[in-house]
Amino acid sequence: MEDLDAVTPADTDSFDEFVRTRSPALLRSAYLLTTDRHAAEDLLQEVLERLYARWRRARQAPDAYARRILVNRAIDRWRWRGRRREAALADVAGPVVGDHAEEVTVRQAVLTALRSLPPRQRAAVVLRYLDDLSEADTAAIMRCSVGAVKSHTARGLAKLRDALPDTGSPSTQTIRSTR
Repeated sequence: MEDLDAVTPADTDSFDEFVRTRSPALLRSAYLLTTDRHAAEDLLQEVLERLYARWRRARQAPDAYARRILVNRAIDRWRWRGRRREAALADVAGPVVGDHAEEVTVRQAVLTALRSLPPRQRAAVVLRYLDDLSEADTAAIMRCSVGAVKSHTARGLAKLRDALPDTGSPSTQTIRSTR
């Protein structure tokens, strides 16, 4: 009897191609979900390991499958970290000191604001606005209704608007203009 999950050389080639082409976008999403480069790299590695184990089933829509794993694992990590009650080193270091480069300051403000969102709101905002997915695609990845995506997104954007200083930069103006 043939093992349906056994990976063939052709499967390995298609998986390798997927990793080469989609890893940068998945890493960006992982970074926006975790707001930490090292955690994002770890998360992406975990996602790719899980995806490879299920490649024969996932290869029909690998991007959606990978994003679903990414969001689910990110939410699991938030839950786990919440139970540990340990503060991240970045949180202990104190407030961010302003830099001469406005872009760095704005980026840090956005990441801090993203960090303050509940997991499902953060996932909805990242998938909808930063990954530019449709409401239906976001709902499929998050395994919820389109209405829930709209609700999570609206609440997340409202919290981001309140949390972000009005710097006048294009990044914060984009978030503020979605009212």
